[in-house]
Amino acid sequence: MFPTTVAGSLPKPSWLAEPNKLWAPWRQEGDALAEAKADATLLALKLQEDAGIDIVSDGEQSRQHFVHGFLEQIDGIDFAHKVEIGIRNDRYKAMVPRVVAPLTLKGRVHATEARLARAYTQHQLKFTLPGPMTIVDTIADEHYGDRTQMAFAFADLLNQEARALQADGVDVIQFDEPAFNVYMDAVTDWGIGALHRAIEGLTCRTAVHICYGYGIKANTDWKATLGGEWRQYEAIFPALANSRIDQVSVECINSKVPIGLLKLLEGKDVLVGVIDVATDVVETPEQVADVIGEAMKYVSKERIVAGTNCGMAPMRRDIAQAKLVALGKGAALARERYG
Repeated sequence: MFPTTVAGSLPKPSWLAEPNKLWAPWRQEGDALAEAKADATLLALKLQEDAGIDIVSDGEQSRQHFVHGFLEQIDGIDFAHKVEIGIRNDRYKAMVPRVVAPLTLKGRVHATEARLARAYTQHQLKFTLPGPMTIVDTIADEHYGDRTQMAFAFADLLNQEARALQADGVDVIQFDEPAFNVYMDAVTDWGIGALHRAIEGLTCRTAVHICYGYGIKANTDWKATLGGEWRQYEAIFPALANSRIDQVSVECINSKVPIGLLKLLEGKDVLVGVIDVATDVVETPEQVADVIGEAMKYVSKERIVAGTNCGMAPMRRDIAQAKLVALGKGAALARERYG
């Protein structure tokens, strides 16, 4: 009961990449970089296992960014001539690559790290991929001329990699869709449909992670404009409940999302965010157990998975590690209380 997991990314060691930032430059090159990525992946697994995390991930140690780590292995994208665009409905600006031709995979994207992780852990293994809508919102289109068409083109490629990850022994494949709290009409119009294309033929568990983003300044400034109650998910939870996705990952602790909205996800496993990634304050096991207890008012306890609100990539490693320990201990306490 109350298995634990992480939303995806963990901080990278300082010998692999510049610490405490997104888009962190690599500290190695060539074969040395490949070796460092492998070492960091094994370390991420060990840290999760020691903290009592049940469903572990590779910590995204081999990716500079959760979206671009996938895009780098696709033909039809020009990384050499990036342009600046507004992302998440102009919440912030970023220099992004351009789609300039039909999209095709060069080959496997995450085989190395997935197979390595599978070989070195007996735990259930989760692997994360960017969702189609979030990809489209994080790249410049100079070929398709239609966001929906481009999203489904990316969904086909995601499906190819997801099927291969399943064959590698991955137990859960999660698609990260932070754009799902920005473009509400598009979620129901084509966003969930693109996810269905991405999971076609999968028999492993599938999840979608939606959230209000990392604890970076652009996000915290935006969150300050949202008022005291964030009800945006009310518009999309019923559609997600009717979708073919098995699990929905939602930030709950300190998020201002009314936890009662979780009842709109009836029939789904809910990955309840009990660890706040926007603060360096480490939660107590009691706080973690309390959030799980609140979620139980709206989600059956058999369907609750305890996790983090979002990825931890920009955090200090020592704080992230302490939060993982709090997650493991908090879930254990919840089992004692509510088991």
